Amino acid sequence: MKFNRLLFLLLILNSTISVGQDIHWSQFNDNPIYQNPAHVGHFNGDYRFIANYRDQWRSVTVPFSTFSMSADSRFYKRPNIGYGILFSHDQAGDGKFRTIEFQGNLSYLLKISTDSIHTLRFGMNAGMNHRQINWDALYFDNQFNGMQFDPTLPTNEVYQSDRKTNLNLGVGAIYEWNLNKREKITAGIGFYNLNRPNQGFYGVDIQRDIRMNVFAKGSYKIDVDWDLVPSLQFSVQGKYREMLIGSSVKYTLVNKLNDYKAVYAGLWYRNRDAAYFSAGMDYNNWFVGLSYDINFSKLVPASNLRGGFEIAARYILNHFRASKKIHRVCPDYI
Repeated sequence: MKFNRLLFLLLILNSTISVGQDIHWSQFNDNPIYQNPAHVGHFNGDYRFIANYRDQWRSVTVPFSTFSMSADSRFYKRPNIGYGILFSHDQAGDGKFRTIEFQGNLSYLLKISTDSIHTLRFGMNAGMNHRQINWDALYFDNQFNGMQFDPTLPTNEVYQSDRKTNLNLGVGAIYEWNLNKREKITAGIGFYNLNRPNQGFYGVDIQRDIRMNVFAKGSYKIDVDWDLVPSLQFSVQGKYREMLIGSSVKYTLVNKLNDYKAVYAGLWYRNRDAAYFSAGMDYNNWFVGLSYDINFSKLVPASNLRGGFEIAARYILNHFRASKKIHRVCPDYI
C-alpha cells in the first residue's frame, strides 16, 4: 500500500513538471533548430530535412510521445541569411495533454575574420504554441460510488476551456571557431518564450516561463580515421534545471569523392535523472541516430531503470547547378 502511494505521488510530480516545461531531447545536437534558431541554414548543402521522435515512460504509465520535423535552407542570392520551419507535437498522460508548436526561423551569418575561421550567427523564431487536454479521459473522485470506481458516473467538474493558443517568440546567437572540417568549436545561447504566453485553461493567467539554453560542442581529430565529438547543454526554465554532458566517438569508414560513411557511439549524462548511450551513422547525405535513456531518478521504483527511446534522421539535399559555358566565335581570318 505504501509503495502504491509513493508511486502515485511520483507520477503526479513527474506529470506536473512535464506539463509546466518545454519539451526536451536526449539527442540535442541532432535537433539543431529547436536547440537554437541561429542554426538555421548552418550546414553544407542546399536543403536540410530533420525528423526526431521520442518515446518515454512506457514502462510506467501512458507513454510521453514527442515528434518533431524541421526544414531549412539559405537564400540563393543572400547565402548569409538562413530560413526554416519547425513543427513539434508532444502528448503526455491519460488526458492526452498535447503541445503543438509551429515556428518560422531566420538567421544571419556574420564573418568575424576574412578567412571565415571565426563566425557569429544570430537567429530568431516566431510561431504558434497550442495546448490542449481531453478532460473526458480523466477520472475524478466523484466517480466513486461508495463501493467501487464507476467511470460512467458524471465528474461534476466544470471547465472553462480545454485548449489554448498563443504566439511564441525566441532569439539565439552562435559563435563558431572553424579551423578545418575536423577541428572546430561551436557555442551558443538562446532565449525562448520571451513574450511569456498564457498557458492556463482557466481565467487565471499562468505565464509560461522563459527558457534559457546554453550549449557547446567540439570536434577534435584523434588520428586519420577517429574523431572525438564532446558536447554539453544547460537549460534553465523557472525552477527547472537540466544539464546534459557527454561525448561521441566518430570513426570514418569511407571518405572519397561523392562517397562518405562514418559511425558514431556515445555516452551521456543528464543530471539527477538519467544516463544514456547513443549510436549513429552518416551515409552520404543521410544521418540516422538512436539513443536510449537509463533512468536513475526517484522514479526508479516504477521505471525499473527504463527511460526513453529516441531516434533522429537527417537528409541534406544538394542541387546540381550546371556550369555556365561561354562560346566564342573566332574571326574568319584566324
